[in-house]
This record gives sequence, C-alpha cells and structure tokens, in this order.
Amino acid sequence: MTGYDPRNSGPFVAGDRVQLTGPKGKLNTITLESGKVFHTHRGILEHDAIIGLPDGSVVTNNVGVEHLALRPLLNDFVMSMPRGAAIIYPKDAAQILALADIFPGASVVEAGVGSGALSLWLLRAIGPTGTLRSFERRDEFADVARSNAATFLGHDPENWTVTVGDLQDTLPSAVEEQSVDRVVLDMLAPWETLDAVTAALKPGGVLLCYIATVTQLSRVAEAIRATGDYTHPQSSETMVRGWHVEGLAVRPDHRMIAHTGFLLTARRLAPGTVLPELKRRPSKSDYSDEDVEAWTPGALGERQSSPKSLRKRMRAAAAGAELSKARGQDAASDQEPTIN
Repeated sequence: MTGYDPRNSGPFVAGDRVQLTGPKGKLNTITLESGKVFHTHRGILEHDAIIGLPDGSVVTNNVGVEHLALRPLLNDFVMSMPRGAAIIYPKDAAQILALADIFPGASVVEAGVGSGALSLWLLRAIGPTGTLRSFERRDEFADVARSNAATFLGHDPENWTVTVGDLQDTLPSAVEEQSVDRVVLDMLAPWETLDAVTAALKPGGVLLCYIATVTQLSRVAEAIRATGDYTHPQSSETMVRGWHVEGLAVRPDHRMIAHTGFLLTARRLAPGTVLPELKRRPSKSDYSDEDVEAWTPGALGERQSSPKSLRKRMRAAAAGAELSKARGQDAASDQEPTIN
C-alpha cells in the first residue's frame, strides 16, 4: 500500500475527517484544513481550533455553541459519503460479512460496486492479504466508488480492482476457475451471472445475493436450485429497531430501519455432487418455468440518477479523494529521513 492509513486515535491533524455533533444532535463531517472555517447558522468554528485536540473533544464556536468532535467511524462515513448509486446499509453490510463468512486473506468477487460502501466493509474484513475484485456496469459509479475508497483510506488499495463491464462477460477472464472463496452480488438480475459465478467459486465457497424485491428473491432462489451446483438457498432480511433509554423512560424508538433488502446465501457443491432432496410435504402450488417468468419478468427496470445529480456527486467524491491523497503524500514526506 502507498500513502497513509487513517489513524483511529491520536490528536487531530490537518487532512483528518472530523464528525461534528451540534447541541441538537445534528451531524456534520468536515475535512480539517489549516486556516479554514466551518459555517453554521449558529456561528463559525475555526478548523485550527480543532487541529491538535485529542479525539473526542468538545470545541466551542465564536458565539459559544459547543460541538463534539470525533473521527467518523466507517459506519458514519458510508452514510454521509457522495453516492452515485444507492448504498448497502451498515445493518446489511454487517450481516453480509457474517453470512458470507468474509475472512482475512479471502479472495472475494463483488458485483455491482455502486458507490463503494460494501467494498469498504469487504476490504476491511479481508485485510491486506486478501483480494477484492469488484465489477460495475457503469463507469460513473465505478469512479465514485474509487474516490470514496481513496477518501476514507487515504490511498488506492493495491488489493482491490474495479472492472467496468457485465460480470458474466468479464469474470471468466479475470479469475481462474475454482479460485474464488466468496461472491457477493448486488444487482438487478443475479440469475444471469450464475454460470460465470459457479465456474469461479471454489467447492464449499459462498454465494450471497442482496436482492431488493420478493419477485427477484423468488427468481434467483429457483435459478440457484435449478443449477444443481449449490446447497439449498437460505434467505432472510434484517431489521434494526433502536431504543430510547433515559432513566425510567425506556421504550422503542418511534422510527426504525426496516426492510432494505433480502439476503440469500448458498454454498458451492463439489463438481458432480448430487444434493440429497429435502424431505418435505408435497407442495400445493406446483409451478412451471412460464409461471416463474410471469412472476419475475426477465426485463427489470433500473432507476437512473439524473446526469446533473450524478456529476455533482462525482465531483464531491473526487474532491474528497484528492484531499486524502494529498495528506498521505504530506505524511510520507514528513517521515523521510533528513540528511545533514
């Protein structure tokens, strides 16, 4: 790796991203630059007043309003970073890391990359010895994802590649057969990629699909079963409900993060293996391939961001990446030995 890795502790320095929490709980994330100021409708806070303070300090602006200053966690960063496409929420990312059993040193394939939120979680989980290959159909989304990763990490990870193109067309030439430990798919029609994914996965490897709708869930589950190359798919969804706890006032929050998507997992069987049939009661609802097509049409619509909105997000992501890389170069030059 080149550049620097963001520190998790220590005094704030120029180039650090800082999350400021105001008196009413409003969050703002800034990148510290000497001589700059942070404007709010309730006063001005100088960056230099934060630089040099330890993480977790309280700073006061020019009219006496206090702000808590903390380094943003990855959870905070992915929720506030520029987006080209919708992100996978942290609650689902955590489940993906667990259900797909992402481990240090793993060889992982991801499609599509979107804005790079899940990519950052996967990179953290596989560590420097692992390999992440991400595939994205749209150039602009890939650019936003690369910029977001560089902003958070301070450099372009050497163990991460982003390939633009359809997974089923590009994966066979990118990896050897039976060389991938885990495959994570976040796409409209994951069933279209099963041939390429099956060839790439090691026996015992995990396929995980993140799916938004019940119709997609049904179609991909039946497509996986039809291959005969996987264990029976398991599906779930994750809901998170916060609680208000203050003295004896203990109750569920009025709002919760409910359905965002389904997670479906299956494991690759050894070639030639015939999976024993599950002993179940006869189904009362037999179906044909035509029924599946009628329920889940092959042509699925895709929501498009407006070109103007996407250009704005790309500029924001690129600016953040340049600031983080510049700080990495400054840190590297500061560490070079001085020759008298």
